[in-house]
Amino acid sequence: MDDVDADRRGNVGDPAAAARALEHVVDPLVAVADGTITYANEAARDAFGIGEADRDAATALPGYWDRLATAIDETTVGTVRRVDFDDDRQGARIHRGVDGATVTFDRGATDADDEGALAGTRDRLVKDRALEEAPVGVTISDPDMEDNPLVYVNEAYEEMTGYEYDEVVGRNCRFLQGEDSSEAAIAEMAAAVAEDHPVTVELKNYRKDGTEFWNEVTIAPVRNEDGEVTNYVGFQNDITARKEAELALGERTEELEYILDRVEGLIQDVTGVVAGSTDRSELESEVCDRIATEAGYDGAWIGERNPATGTIDVRSSAGTGPDRQRIETGADHPAVETLEATEPTVGTVDGRTCVALPLSYNGIEYGVLAVRADRDRDVDERETVILSALARSIASGINARETSRVLATDAVVAVELELADRSFAPTALSSAADCRLEYRRSVHRTGDETASLFTVTGATGEELTASAADLDGVDCRVVVERDDGCLVELTGDSGLVGWLSERGARTQAIEAEDGRARVTLEIPRSANVRSIVEALEDRYAGTDIRSFRQRERDGETRQEFAARLEEELTDRQFGALQRAYLGGYFEWPRPTTGEELAQSMGVSRPTFHEHLRTAEAKLCRAFFGDAYSSS
Repeated sequence: MDDVDADRRGNVGDPAAAARALEHVVDPLVAVADGTITYANEAARDAFGIGEADRDAATALPGYWDRLATAIDETTVGTVRRVDFDDDRQGARIHRGVDGATVTFDRGATDADDEGALAGTRDRLVKDRALEEAPVGVTISDPDMEDNPLVYVNEAYEEMTGYEYDEVVGRNCRFLQGEDSSEAAIAEMAAAVAEDHPVTVELKNYRKDGTEFWNEVTIAPVRNEDGEVTNYVGFQNDITARKEAELALGERTEELEYILDRVEGLIQDVTGVVAGSTDRSELESEVCDRIATEAGYDGAWIGERNPATGTIDVRSSAGTGPDRQRIETGADHPAVETLEATEPTVGTVDGRTCVALPLSYNGIEYGVLAVRADRDRDVDERETVILSALARSIASGINARETSRVLATDAVVAVELELADRSFAPTALSSAADCRLEYRRSVHRTGDETASLFTVTGATGEELTASAADLDGVDCRVVVERDDGCLVELTGDSGLVGWLSERGARTQAIEAEDGRARVTLEIPRSANVRSIVEALEDRYAGTDIRSFRQRERDGETRQEFAARLEEELTDRQFGALQRAYLGGYFEWPRPTTGEELAQSMGVSRPTFHEHLRTAEAKLCRAFFGDAYSSS
């Protein structure tokens, strides 16, 4: 390394220093201008016998100049060209400048050296070039000098740090350190040098212009033949991109863990609120209170679309609420965008991040939940997904409260509509079999399947079965066939009754004839009637709304009484009682037998009669009271 060090320690722009450096170059080197040798180093003078008077290149370099002259003419200024000679001699490298060229011969191009010396020189050259052209920063320090200063740095080191060779040689490498450099890494390097063993650390360093970069530093001792440490070699690798990616990943992981830990308690609490609240207003109020007290948020509110005023009306809020109780549906607000797009929206309101989430269950819109962050921060996709899950839970709870109001409220909206969509089984079957169907009840089977019972007039059981076989997705089973009609069980009717029930609406009647079905249902006046009706129109093409009527219930209706009784009956007891009544089992003569009804339920005759007797007893208690239950 001595030659390399000597070459690079001269002052930039010092001709004498440059000449001295070239004298140490072991390859023969000549400078040529217009065919005249203007300089030849010691290796060239020895190899070609060039004296002070030998300035003519053609004379001084016989056998070489013709090829070299042609190559020089063909070499572009500022570039390098390699010339290989025709015989066993090795080639030369031409560095073309504006006023001339420098030719550096491989040592093998001359016959002046013996093979042993040539091999040693070549090995030295390879090592020197490897250090200079290495893609990582290479440094060499001298521990015998005060403060173990650098005595060599390669070009990659200069490019990495922004420092020139003369600015760093003679200084300890600690000048790259700064206020954010790891004290632990620095101490680890110092200990390794003191104990003469290699070490690799990662720490933040600073370039000449003050910019930071992450440096992977490896330091290793270099020993002589006696095992004594003569130098330390260092390798520097700029790992900024990798380190920043690792730190970003760590930050995101830490953030995710924080969110999960924080939101886990929020989810549990909101779920508890949804399960424990007695009505919708209480649910919404407690949910907003809980979210507003959670770290990371400082406010929450729930609003509902008001089609009469064209606004979103705030139903409940906590913490830092909305700036007003009504938000125009045409305003630039995340809540407005969420109701229009029916998907979460993240925006900024009054300098704070606001997340708006739709409150929707089974296609029924119950409003919007808006959550305000405690500062202007990003709400990423993961946090939005978690809040969306909360919103779905809240919407499910609202749906349950609204559904329970069907039996409790006296204020209802009676809606009558007409369906012509053939995906509705009663409509399709009335047309295919030319008959009339009238809805009786629905039966929930195992596996959440719903079967609807209809009385049918105008067609025989065989005709009904044959017609249903030609309809996709319709299963018609004849339960009882009588002279004046049939009792059939339909599945595959798109689950309209159950679908309406989940949305807080009660099916009062279904009458189907000539390919059209008239459906009458009741919806609590406090429910989102518009949303339910719109969902029906989307579900069945060509739905025609016949009437809306608001009314108050007078006492317990027949449907309410039946619903109350049904709550006391098991599914089997209710099914046995229902089939017995609709099948004419209580008439005389009986058009059907207990055996036939038992088969329709898939149970034995004794089991059927046991269910029927228990149901009859509960029915009597509902009419006469517990005082007469034993009479």
